Amino acid sequence: MQGVKNIIFDLGGVILNLDNRRTEQAFTALGVKNFGEYFGHGFADSFFKEYEVGRITDRQFIDSVRQLTGLDVPDQAIIDSWNALLLDFPPERIQLLKNLRKSYRLFLFSNTNALHLAALRRIWSATFDDGSLDDHFEKTYYSHLLGMRKPDRESFQHILAENGLNGAETLFVDDAKVNVEGAEKAGLRGLFLSPGISLMDFQW
Repeated sequence: MQGVKNIIFDLGGVILNLDNRRTEQAFTALGVKNFGEYFGHGFADSFFKEYEVGRITDRQFIDSVRQLTGLDVPDQAIIDSWNALLLDFPPERIQLLKNLRKSYRLFLFSNTNALHLAALRRIWSATFDDGSLDDHFEKTYYSHLLGMRKPDRESFQHILAENGLNGAETLFVDDAKVNVEGAEKAGLRGLFLSPGISLMDFQW
């Protein structure tokens, strides 16, 4: 990777395996009909986005899901369904991070939320016994804590400025093309992991 000194990784679908169908199946099993109508792109700019940038609490999010779907189920059933898409951390990807840290400054930038972050940290702890996910990066950025999200240009500019990074020397890796395009608009170099392609398919 000629000229690259820094790498910013996405989390879900890049380092952590995801299966969005599991969340759809879980909510359907609870009685939600037309899952896509409720959870699809039509609601991307409503309370889902507000939750992803930390503007509403877990309590407000759960209540909003219940109001949206009409579900009369315990909070934990909603939480478990929401987290169902989170799968596993393949050990070979974590080893790759360890290797890359010898040559690059590594960062993490994830569009996520408090419930997902708590769940993925439990998944990590059940898999590895050597510290935390955050330990593998110089700094981690989670959208709900940062107050900004991808693909907004200002989110990338913030990370560059805070860490003294040159965009032309910084590679951003994501499995969502729109996020890679956002990074490129902010002056970074982009690597889009198309469906079926993983980190392990590249010569680092």
